[in-house]
Amino acid sequence: MIALPPQPLAAAHQLAATLATEGITADVHHDYSTPMVSVWVGLIVWCADGTYWWRTGWNPRRHRPIYAGHPFTQPARAAHRVALRYTQLRMSHPLSSLIAGAQPCP
Repeated sequence: MIALPPQPLAAAHQLAATLATEGITADVHHDYSTPMVSVWVGLIVWCADGTYWWRTGWNPRRHRPIYAGHPFTQPARAAHRVALRYTQLRMSHPLSSLIAGAQPCP
């Protein structure tokens, strides 16, 4: 029997939980029709049609973004790929000194 992919909102929560095991904090949003996982500046993962998809760059020749996708059936692999993009973005968009030096709330 073939396992069906989870519903988009469940898949979003599953991805966020898997990212958390890699030390990456993410927020799940479902304010619109497509659940989203907000990971970092410029890294939002949309969850729709059995696929996680996110923006990976810009094609200057075609003047449009480049996207990557991964099926809901492999959340650990998708989280790994998102974590790689997260690492790239953290290097180009580090935390501001104000946020980085903030004390945690009691």
